[in-house]
This record gives sequence, structure tokens and C-alpha cells, in this order.
Amino acid sequence: MNTPTRRRVTEDKSWVLAPLLELPHVIHAAVISGDGFIEGSSPGLTREAAEGVAAMMSALQGAGRAVTAAFAERTDATLRQTVVESEQGWVFAIPAGENTCLAVFAAPEVNMGIVAHHMQVQVSTLGAKVMNSPARDLGSPA
Repeated sequence: MNTPTRRRVTEDKSWVLAPLLELPHVIHAAVISGDGFIEGSSPGLTREAAEGVAAMMSALQGAGRAVTAAFAERTDATLRQTVVESEQGWVFAIPAGENTCLAVFAAPEVNMGIVAHHMQVQVSTLGAKVMNSPARDLGSPA
């Protein structure tokens, strides 16, 4: 018997992105759950792109924790920030509450310090109150 795939329904948290999207050279932003679900995204980002970003960011965050744990020879590695540079621009991601991260995509000429600072301000202002995501309910084992 096939069990239908469940999509998690969450409150749209796109509104928390507004201050970041006003920064010079910021193109997109998203709130992403640790298990790869999109919790909110910038208006110009298609749903398909946002879901791809969420899935890849979840994997990237997991890889970042794993590589940090391996280098540090510890099992309790915690990420503070993930940064990716490409010809198209920069991706910044920081933890934003329990099981959630905040990600921003900006043009190559962005001031990285300003973006990182404003991301931290947004998380410290709203983080625990708004940006927590419950872990995925996988249902009971068959």
C-alpha cells in the first residue's frame, strides 16, 4: 500500500526577509528548515527554485557540520555561518532559531560585512520567537 507523500504546511515566514531584501545588491533571501523545507522566500524566487535552495542548503549545512566535526575531531560541531562564493554572487547562511537557517543570495559586489551583520540582527530580533521549525514528522513505522 502506497502512503501519500506529506508536504509540511507551515506559516509563511517571508515577511522576516523584507529588511534584508532592502540591502544593496541582495537578490534573494529564504528561511529554510533544517530538514530542507522552504519556510519563506523572497517574492521574485519561484517556488521550484526556493524548494531547490531549501534542499541544497539543508545538505550544505549538514556537510558543513560534518567537515567541521572531522577537522575539529569533535562530534558536537555547530555552524555559525556558511558562505559560498561564485561568479554569480554570494550565498550566506546562518542558524536562525531551532532547526532553521536564514539564507541570502547577493550580487558579487555586495558588502559582505553589511549583509552578515543585518542577518545577525534579524535573527537576534526575531529568531526564537519566529524562526523555529519543528522537526519533520515521519509518521509511525510500518
